[in-house]
Amino acid sequence: MNKKKQIFDVIVYILMFLLVFGFLIYAGRFNAFGKFVGSMEFKTFDIRQNLILPHKENNKDIVIIAVDDPSYEYITEKFGTWPVPRSFWAKLIKGLEVANPKFIAFDLLFTKRLGALDEGDLKLIQAVKDNQNVYLSMNFDNYPSTIRLAPQLPEGLEVNLKNGNIIKNSPFLHFSNCRKAMDELLDVTSNFGFINVTRDDDGIIRYIAPMFYYKDAYYPNLTTAIAIKYLNIDPNSLYVKDNTLYLDNSHKIPLNPDGRATINWYGREGTFEHIGLWQVDDAINRGDIKFLKEKFENKVIYIGTTVTALADIKSTPVSFMYPGVETHATFLNNILDNNFIIHSSFRADIIIAALLCFLIGFFILKLDSVPYSILCSVAIVVAYLIFTVLAMEYFNLWLGIILPLFSATLIFIAAYITKYLLKSKDYEHTYKLAVTDGLTEMYNHRYFQEQMIMNVGNVARYGGNFSLILIDIDFFKKFNDKHGHQSGDAVLRQVAQTIKRNVRTSDIPCRYGGEEMSVILTNTKKEDAITTAKKIWNAIRERKFELADGNWANVTISVGVATMPDNGNNPQELIEFADKCLYKAKQNGRDQVVSDID
Repeated sequence: MNKKKQIFDVIVYILMFLLVFGFLIYAGRFNAFGKFVGSMEFKTFDIRQNLILPHKENNKDIVIIAVDDPSYEYITEKFGTWPVPRSFWAKLIKGLEVANPKFIAFDLLFTKRLGALDEGDLKLIQAVKDNQNVYLSMNFDNYPSTIRLAPQLPEGLEVNLKNGNIIKNSPFLHFSNCRKAMDELLDVTSNFGFINVTRDDDGIIRYIAPMFYYKDAYYPNLTTAIAIKYLNIDPNSLYVKDNTLYLDNSHKIPLNPDGRATINWYGREGTFEHIGLWQVDDAINRGDIKFLKEKFENKVIYIGTTVTALADIKSTPVSFMYPGVETHATFLNNILDNNFIIHSSFRADIIIAALLCFLIGFFILKLDSVPYSILCSVAIVVAYLIFTVLAMEYFNLWLGIILPLFSATLIFIAAYITKYLLKSKDYEHTYKLAVTDGLTEMYNHRYFQEQMIMNVGNVARYGGNFSLILIDIDFFKKFNDKHGHQSGDAVLRQVAQTIKRNVRTSDIPCRYGGEEMSVILTNTKKEDAITTAKKIWNAIRERKFELADGNWANVTISVGVATMPDNGNNPQELIEFADKCLYKAKQNGRDQVVSDID
């Protein structure tokens, strides 16, 4: 009995230590451990969201007109490039209005062009002016004023948010600059919202901001603005109370301490009905009013890109290839259904951890049978895990898993070390990195290597060809020294845009490193790869690039081309051959395409 009492005392002491340790984490003194727990907790959230997906149903009144792969090809064949003339969007708005949709929301930016307005701009402005159910997008950012002066937004876009300090003080929601829409559009409508999204450290989008703070005013997310009009809410009546944004008495958005809301996902990509842009344009051209009414009457329409070449693909808990436009549709669905996830407090996680520790410690000490005590401990943990899934499914409650299980595991180990001298095992958990380069919005080097391995495997297994293009901007270091790194970054972005516009949707443009870029061309022979390489080379050679100071400059590129199996049978050989071609291009004076090293 005394021995059991001693063991019980040890567990009590360990439990007290865990509670103190938890309090210290709460106070922010163990940031590294807190970040570890947080990253692991994200993964448990992702798993639970995927488990409950089959039991969710999205709002059928929300539809997406998607610039998907067929639509992208349709557009490029019709207009030769992306973006399309703005007269196309004007025609789309007028065509859709025949179906009497509730709202038409563009997850696309219509920013100011260089030079005077063209006919397409004027048509778009008139279409937006004539149809006050059209909502347009802008983006906030923190660009230095040396790159872009922070514009003053016109009155009427902001909302009167009471007690909004949680938004104002959030590092995610307080911005110093804005990528403003055309002034002429701002003159004819106040139906604007902002489409910023934020990723967690693992590159996954789990949260969304319903409000933003800019120049002493609060501005709504695009979807928040639509919801306010959809629900007939006075935009001056919004207020925050107890970390909750109240749109009205019936619709509220629970906020995290950083002012963002946790999205409750309804499914993987394609959750909402997607209608290809080419289908809609075709129906409008044919005057097929029946089709338009069937698809869009009394619906909220989001218009955005789902094709990977346009780089608006996000990673979410339910899919690593999730269209950005569908994120906004999911947000609206959450608002209309009051279906946001509510994260339990750290205090609640500590209480749950203490309860689990008490139950596990009790059974380990009470039962003499090792298998039974282990079985009871496992049953307690499994029961709690099932409870967390049910809590999320039926009550939208995100209960902590990692900290309670971590505490329970320590108690379990401590009890058995004290009683049976058992050893513990540590488990490692890794997460997938984001696949997109932040500066150029091309795929990153990690993704490049994965795609090279996959393409080599496909050619080795099924035959055929695939090609690799390596691109290097000539004298880029000298360019940076002369014009500055900000202008260099601007040129990198514009070069990347030019590359993406001159390759197929099936090709994979990547940032290889520094000023080097690459394109993986699937199912492409050497001569076709050379044609594509010269197309890219010529497009960059003929383009003028805007610098950070507003001046313009030309740059040239050197290009190397390799093809499997002609120039290698594994990624290393192909990269080495393309690199040698690139080196030869530089040796021969740069500004050229080389595909042979003989």
